[in-house]
Amino acid sequence: IIDYLLNLIQANKDFTAVGIFQRLFSFIGCLCSIYHSSVAQIQNTVGVLQAQPLEYTSGYDLLYPNNQADIFLIDQCGRLVHRWQDDPSWRPGNVAYLLENGQLVRAKRYFAAINDPIWFSGGGEMVELVDWSGNVLWQFYQNDSLKRLHHDIQPLPNGHVLLVSWELKTGEEALLQGRDPASLLENRLFPDYILEVSPDSGDSVLWEWHAWDHLIQDFDETKPNYGVIAEHPELIDLNFDTREGIPDWLHINSIDYHPQLDQIMLSVLGFDEIWIIDHSTTSEEAAGHVGGRSGQGGDLLYRWGNPMAYQQGDVSDQMLFGQHDAHWVDDLAGTDPFYGQIAVFDNNYRPEFSAGHLIDASFDTLTQSYLMDQGRWLPISYTLTITHPHPELFKSESVSSIQVLSNGHFLMCAGKIGYTIELDSEGSIVWEYVLPFRSGFPVAQGTQLRLNDNFIFRHKRYSLDYPAFQDKVLEPGDYLEIDPDLTICDLITSVEEEETAGGGIMVTPNPVHQAMQIQSRDVLGLISITGLGGNELYRKSVQSSTVAIDVADWNPGLYLIRSGRSLRKVMVIH
Repeated sequence: IIDYLLNLIQANKDFTAVGIFQRLFSFIGCLCSIYHSSVAQIQNTVGVLQAQPLEYTSGYDLLYPNNQADIFLIDQCGRLVHRWQDDPSWRPGNVAYLLENGQLVRAKRYFAAINDPIWFSGGGEMVELVDWSGNVLWQFYQNDSLKRLHHDIQPLPNGHVLLVSWELKTGEEALLQGRDPASLLENRLFPDYILEVSPDSGDSVLWEWHAWDHLIQDFDETKPNYGVIAEHPELIDLNFDTREGIPDWLHINSIDYHPQLDQIMLSVLGFDEIWIIDHSTTSEEAAGHVGGRSGQGGDLLYRWGNPMAYQQGDVSDQMLFGQHDAHWVDDLAGTDPFYGQIAVFDNNYRPEFSAGHLIDASFDTLTQSYLMDQGRWLPISYTLTITHPHPELFKSESVSSIQVLSNGHFLMCAGKIGYTIELDSEGSIVWEYVLPFRSGFPVAQGTQLRLNDNFIFRHKRYSLDYPAFQDKVLEPGDYLEIDPDLTICDLITSVEEEETAGGGIMVTPNPVHQAMQIQSRDVLGLISITGLGGNELYRKSVQSSTVAIDVADWNPGLYLIRSGRSLRKVMVIH
């Protein structure tokens, strides 16, 4: 500060003392703003830990924390903009989706499940359609001794909903299909099946697909489904088991739908695989091996992640490890190279950390089939792997999510620690958030949370122009945490207001240490950069939309950048 004051006096000998100190206090204020922002990012333990206002992707984030009943919509400051309340005796079961018409589909379960006849992790019970105000428009219930909803749901463009469910198979039924009795620890199995329902059809099931209809095994040659597993990757090996014989054999934990292909994607944790099946079939065709666009009925059209599951590889070929949230990337422009690829959260990518992947599953529309090579479906490896800049800080052995945002950024949530990051295309964190809950209740800023305290299944961001938000009042309210730190949001707001006044000029980084880049949507034209005292350090006519400027030799302080009618402030620090 003293150096800055001396430089100011030397450069502006005619300034009055009042003028000099006005500029000095402005400089100190800028330093204080940066200091408080930095301290907040270091000291904050919950809520927004970091936000780069001109770099993160604006939108509203949908949160359905575990161990409580409500669903929250927050802005990038972490402030509540809407809330769907529910009876506190309910719990997530486990997801919610905001529809374009402003309605919400949520899956939930009663809080006490210990005495239920079917219970494994991820269990659900009921699916509801509610309006913006939380009024229930429709319900579908399934939880008895034979079947139970679980994990995920998928709304369809026609208003129908795909559901994932367990169905009971007795030990006798399993043995009749060739199950190895050594892998029947409880003398029963709960394979998964998919059902399609609609608010317009009450409790009627409109379509269904059962994994049990597509089995193969090489254990008992007396059974009709006995065969060579490596020759039939379209079928499911009844005796492939990574879950040590527990009845929840497949453990499907996510479902997605591709409207153009009319296909369904499943994340099958028990096999460390992604599966794709044909939805263009009738239920009867889905139970067999012919029919639908593919001509293969309900057999697997594609599987990827662990070729050991169909005896076409060894441990060195395994690519997925306890994955979640497998889905087609559809938030990007159709011309983007990542559009239509598969995004998946790989929970145990390495023992020490989790990662996200993009996978390019090549589909031939002429043959209605996915490409294979030497008995395995392509690709050989990932298109891209996305990790935290410090990978050891980002680990969740279960749940979790990944989202490719419209600008190519990645939003990843490590669900067991309630920790979400947005990464730009260079892999830098531009937004960072810790869910401020412990066992379903808000906690104060500064609280140190532990594993599973703030458990959440997914973290989903909707863009500001998402149709559901039209004509809705989305005024920022309270923070989810108690005693929130306001400095980060104050900084976000001030920078965003400055960006509006700046007419589209963007300066990165800001503060700047060595070099900065000035960008505009149009040709920059004449650029003038002055210090607070009015001394001009840079003046140049730029006939492009971007320019890089070296500031390594500039004195620390606040500078003003002018381009046409636009004005921007930048802080130089060394």
